[in-house]
Amino acid sequence: MDYRRIIPCLDVKDGRLVKGVHFINLKDVGDPAEAGAAYSEAGADELVLLDITATIENRKTLIDAVKRTIERINVPLTVGGGIRSIKDIQGLMDIGASKVSINTAAVKKPDLVKEASREFGREKIAIAIDTRRSTRLPSGFEVMVSGGTKPTGIDAVEWAKQIEDLGAGSILPTSMDTDGTQAGYDIPMTRAIADAVSLPVIASGGAGTLEHLYEAITEGHADAVLVASIAHFGKYTIKEMKEYLDRRGIPVRL
Repeated sequence: MDYRRIIPCLDVKDGRLVKGVHFINLKDVGDPAEAGAAYSEAGADELVLLDITATIENRKTLIDAVKRTIERINVPLTVGGGIRSIKDIQGLMDIGASKVSINTAAVKKPDLVKEASREFGREKIAIAIDTRRSTRLPSGFEVMVSGGTKPTGIDAVEWAKQIEDLGAGSILPTSMDTDGTQAGYDIPMTRAIADAVSLPVIASGGAGTLEHLYEAITEGHADAVLVASIAHFGKYTIKEMKEYLDRRGIPVRL
């Protein structure tokens, strides 16, 4: 059975769990390890921890926050933010990360994707793509890097195809336009990327209702949904999300 996964996202800044809107106006919402433990216990399929200012601040991922989170969960954890080399990936694998998510470094040095895939296996390498709507590109979506602060001029759909060829195992596209708004995922962008590749695509940025999760899977063709605000602020439990999808005919692990 090919289950659709619910994946809470832990955005971390200075070792604290934060949530913003459109990648800015960050609010402190607690301790990542505590939140991770609660989500793991509540039935999340996986977790993602993103050190969201590591690249902008030109530093490596905060290992302490990752370590503390891994110690308290019993589901796979994908870690991203500030990963620039095979050595960085090895360091995270050594402390128990299940996968890594690479964004800016993959755009700057695409060969890193190929090397990492060869070294660790493609299933361990997720590529995050931060997108912003742009009328200048064929797909209408541009790749942004450095925590969403720098436009690249690269078409998001073409980049998704390229990273599949380079050996990525999954793609995590986040819409800067919808991030934190709780107004719904960017369905056209998610679908454009999902339809262009054969890799699992994780919808991210904008979930606010249970219907949004359903739309990301049925209309956006996503294999999994990343959730943040909808979960952090207690709007819905993981159980409620899964039971809703199950009732609507989406296969989930209850």
